[in-house]
Amino acid sequence: DAAVEKGLEGVCITDHMDLDFPETPDFPANAFQFDLDEYFGQLNRLKEQYKGKLDLRIGVEIGLQKHLGEAYHRLTEAYPFDFVIGSVHLVGGQDPYYRKIFEGRTDEEVYRMAFREILENVEAVKDFDALGHLDYVVRYGKHREQEYSYGRFADEIDEILRYLIEHGKGLEVNTAGLKYGLPFAHPHPDVLKRYKKLGGEIITVGADAHKPEHVGYDFNIVDNILEACGFKYYAEFIKRAPVFRKIK
Repeated sequence: DAAVEKGLEGVCITDHMDLDFPETPDFPANAFQFDLDEYFGQLNRLKEQYKGKLDLRIGVEIGLQKHLGEAYHRLTEAYPFDFVIGSVHLVGGQDPYYRKIFEGRTDEEVYRMAFREILENVEAVKDFDALGHLDYVVRYGKHREQEYSYGRFADEIDEILRYLIEHGKGLEVNTAGLKYGLPFAHPHPDVLKRYKKLGGEIITVGADAHKPEHVGYDFNIVDNILEACGFKYYAEFIKRAPVFRKIK
């Protein structure tokens, strides 16, 4: 309903499927798993209900960990997803959201750990279409963006970007960075410019909305962000294939 109210023509639901996720102060172990048969049943009913008002697509956001490649391969082969986001929510086995990983470490040390783990994870898990919120970890640093820039982590970030491009993977622009008070959407514009310079073309756009009021969050400024980084198109996924849309 929020998507319709905000004038969106379509939306892709990408609920979190984080296999083998550790226990946290808020959730028991493996809390981010759900019944995919029920998921598809509910969303297919909603697809019919909203026909003519909203183009509803069915996706998933898988939590990348390097030992889960085969498990995610089986999962994505078994269900007809339109779009699979691959995201890394753990650094050193911990979600940086809880900030414990920063104890006794500088932000820079944790950020570098995160980027190195992202590379290991995208190399190990093949079955995703776009990498989600590449610099997610920066939201939770003690000094956040003060110890972060593309230049400071260029070696690690370049390896990630080159891998994505060589393997036909997209890069997500995620406006939740702005929602959480960072001065940029994920990833930083310098990372987007570098992806473009290296030959990357597949840019997807997501709001990471966990509440109705965050659907399409700050989408009105995404065109400007992408154009400033040299992009003329963004991509949507239908049946796991990118469909390019010209930036208006």
